Amino acid sequence: MSAYPARARGLWLVPFVLAEFALRRDRGVLKSRLIRALLGGLRRADVTALTTNFLGRHWTRLFHAQALATLERHRAAGDYLVILSASTDLYVPAIGARLGVDRVVCTELRWQDDRLDGALASANRRGAEKTRCIEALRALHAGATICAYGNARSDLDHLAKVDRGIVVNGSRSTRRRAAALGLATVHWS
Repeated sequence: MSAYPARARGLWLVPFVLAEFALRRDRGVLKSRLIRALLGGLRRADVTALTTNFLGRHWTRLFHAQALATLERHRAAGDYLVILSASTDLYVPAIGARLGVDRVVCTELRWQDDRLDGALASANRRGAEKTRCIEALRALHAGATICAYGNARSDLDHLAKVDRGIVVNGSRSTRRRAAALGLATVHWS
């Protein structure tokens, strides 16, 4: 892993990537460009090692106790557990595996053989794309009650389309909008 300090060479690109985002406002392009600048070219084993190391060092601080308790209540009820995230498959599947969920749906990245390309291989799983994913899950699990959690304004559309949508630790404006849509809001500390 001695090559990691060399990753800093991509830092000079960050201001340009941010300027492009300011003009285009495309979070998928932003995500891809930053990943390509900072991690592009890494081998799959190195990315896995970075993820494992990060989760090992920070696991106990990553989740609110209420989130873990809620997950366990769903598991005890026999619910089918899915993580649906706009974050990438660099680490979300590893989180899902550690949490013991049934399925992970997240933004996928492209690889060239064993090296990370960093371009998006799927749609950015955010906003309307999350709604599309919920609809696909509903089709696969017809008749199932779908309960979903989100924290951002961009989550409100898919939360409004499930049987029980809950906003967790949302901003004041997100909580207000959620209330107008009839969604529950909770605060996990």
